[in-house]
Formats: sequence, structure tokens, C-alpha cells
Amino acid sequence: MFSGGSYDEVARWLWNFLSSHAKRVDPRLEVELETGDAREGKSYGARLRFGADVSAVVELDYREVADNRGSLAWCQDLAARTRELARALLGAQRAADGGAR
Repeated sequence: MFSGGSYDEVARWLWNFLSSHAKRVDPRLEVELETGDAREGKSYGARLRFGADVSAVVELDYREVADNRGSLAWCQDLAARTRELARALLGAQRAADGGAR
């Protein structure tokens, strides 16, 4: 694995990483990654989307992601957090639908 990278490189890696772990819970989940001007070079805001439902934003520091994306332990923790957020989003959706899904 590798560490470091430009803000945009790390953003692409992060989006792919989060997407792959969210889609392990349900392939219909999508990742929205906020990288606008206020965040440029500083942070990312990640949300999961399932239809009209959106999770709370997860704040991720650019330098932390860049420095740790080569760390197996850090990646395992982020993957677990992503899957947990995905399950919570789906659980809330199912509860709102009366368990229809």
C-alpha cells in the first residue's frame, strides 16, 4: 500500500475505498464525498446515500487519510466504520418502511 498523495488523489482513493465497503452491505448504497473550496487541502465530508435517505456526515482530515491509507489497521477501522454506518442507514430505512425491505 501507499501513503501520501495530493488532495485529489487521496479523494479518489477515499471515495473508492468507502464505496467498496458500503456496497458490501448493499450494492445500492452510494458515497457522496464533499471536497469543495472550504475543504480543499484540509478535509473531506463523507455521506452514504440510499435513495432519498442520507447518513450523517463523517468528517475525515486530509492529512490523516493521506498518512494512513497505507496502514492496514487504520483501513480496517475505516472499513468497519463504513459498514456500520451503511447498516445503520439501511436499518433506519427499513424501520421507516415498516420492515418492507
